[in-house]
Amino acid sequence: MVPSFLSLRLSCLGLWASGLILVLGFLKLIRLLLRRQRLAKAMGNFPGPPTHWLFGHALEIQQTGSLDKVVSWAHQFPYAHPLWFGQFIGFLNIYEPDYAKAVYSRGDPKAPDVYDFFLQWIGRGLLVLEGPKWFQHRKLLTPGFHYDVLKPYVALFAESTRVMLDKWEEKAQEGKSFDIFCDVGHMALNTLMKCTFGRGDTGLGHRDSSYYLAVSDLTLLMQQRLVSFHYHNDFIYWLTPHGRRFLRACQVAHDHTDQVIRERKAALQDEKVRKKIQNRRHLDFLDILLGAQGR
Repeated sequence: MVPSFLSLRLSCLGLWASGLILVLGFLKLIRLLLRRQRLAKAMGNFPGPPTHWLFGHALEIQQTGSLDKVVSWAHQFPYAHPLWFGQFIGFLNIYEPDYAKAVYSRGDPKAPDVYDFFLQWIGRGLLVLEGPKWFQHRKLLTPGFHYDVLKPYVALFAESTRVMLDKWEEKAQEGKSFDIFCDVGHMALNTLMKCTFGRGDTGLGHRDSSYYLAVSDLTLLMQQRLVSFHYHNDFIYWLTPHGRRFLRACQVAHDHTDQVIRERKAALQDEKVRKKIQNRRHLDFLDILLGAQGR
């Protein structure tokens, strides 16, 4: 008697759960369809390349190569054209400066369906925030963009660039073509370490190189996720090898930045270092963030 009653209750619970999942799935589909309708209406007046009924332009980009295909479309549609990844995520690629000025001056809200892809990596910072909270965070960083702060960085930019060009000069003597992508990435990271985190002219250590590899991996995985519409769902993506690889790279990047911040906080405990920083006319980015956190 009891087992049959329990079995009946479990069956009813299973039916309720199945019904709830179907309802939530239906509501999600309605939301996506409304988003698709809204985007299609907004970009309907712009001519563009034909789309696949399911993949949009993603399949063609994957087969041809993103840069070559987008450049060819830019020649074909020199002002602007829609770009669809799947049927529910669309962009307006703008090439004409007057078009860009008109669109960017509108102040439309950021698209959460795209910016949410970044959350595991960069958190809810300036890139994904909007409204009053964005202005609050931006105000905290405003002193870091002062001309007197940025001007001394020019010499650091030039030094990192000179090191990179010296490497290229050595490679060029071999008379063979070579890939400059990794060298540019290392130059950018080296500059970042010096200007944002105040790491000095020490070059890239092993930990910094691990950070560079993690960021490169994250960038590639983000691009792959964007053009693969079946990866747009978080639940599905985190179950895939690419999703787990993304989370591992996030952990490496977070560990690196956390360590840099801990080292700076420890250095600020030294009275001489603290006075040296306080005597600066303007602080660097990390000092500004740490100062804002302490207030």
